[in-house]
Amino acid sequence: MSLAAVRLTHLEVAHRQGGRLETVVHDINLTINTGECFGLVGPSGCGKSSLLWVLAGLNAHWRGGMSLLGHQIAPGHPFTGPLRREVQMVFQDPYSSLHPKHKLLRTLAEPLKLLKEADITDKIIDGFRQVGLDSAMIDRYPHQLSGGQRQRVAIVRALLLRPKLLLLDEPTSALDMSVQAEILNLLNDLKARSDLTLVLVSHDRDVIDHMCDRAAVMDQGRIQPNVG
Repeated sequence: MSLAAVRLTHLEVAHRQGGRLETVVHDINLTINTGECFGLVGPSGCGKSSLLWVLAGLNAHWRGGMSLLGHQIAPGHPFTGPLRREVQMVFQDPYSSLHPKHKLLRTLAEPLKLLKEADITDKIIDGFRQVGLDSAMIDRYPHQLSGGQRQRVAIVRALLLRPKLLLLDEPTSALDMSVQAEILNLLNDLKARSDLTLVLVSHDRDVIDHMCDRAAVMDQGRIQPNVG
C-alpha cells in the first residue's frame, strides 16, 4: 500500500485581519494518495486557495494535523530539508514566480545553483522542450511571452526541482480556452510520465472533471460530504 502524499486531520487555517486572526478554513480531514490528481472545487472565497497555501508552506497560521510525503509538519515551522524541493506550487499568475527584470534563464537557474546542481542550462533547455517551448526562449524576459507561454515556464520552474507534490492554484483561469486545454493536457502528460501527486484548485468543475481522479467541493471554508 502506497504512502499517502497528504494527510490532514482537523486542520484549520486562519488569516490575519487587522490585528487579529480569523479562521477561514474549518476542520479539514482529508487523505490524498500518492500519484493521484486531487481537485478542490468551489466558488471564489470558499477557502480552497487558503488551504493550498498551507500545503505549500506559505501560511503558518494553521492548527491541526498535517503530514506531507511522510513528513509530519508542525504549525509555524517553515519547510526545511528535502521538503522544500519536494513540494512546489504553480500560481494562477505566473508573474508571481517570474522576475520581470530577469531573463528566464537567470530566474530558473537560481534555485538550481543554490542546490549546487550540474548542467543547469541543459536541464532548463530540456524542461522547455518537455512543455513544448522553443529553447531559445530562455534568453527572453517574461513580458516577451504570451500568458500561456509564461504559465508553461512557471510549470518548468516547479518541475526543475523534481517535486513529488505539485500544487496548482487556478493555473489556467487567466488563459483563453484553447490555451487552457493545452496546459491541462500538458499537466496530464507530466503526471502520466512520473510518480507525481497533483492537487488542483479551481472554480471550474469542467477543469476538475478533466484532470482529477477524485475531487472535493469546498464551501464557506469547509469540505462538503461525499468526496469522490
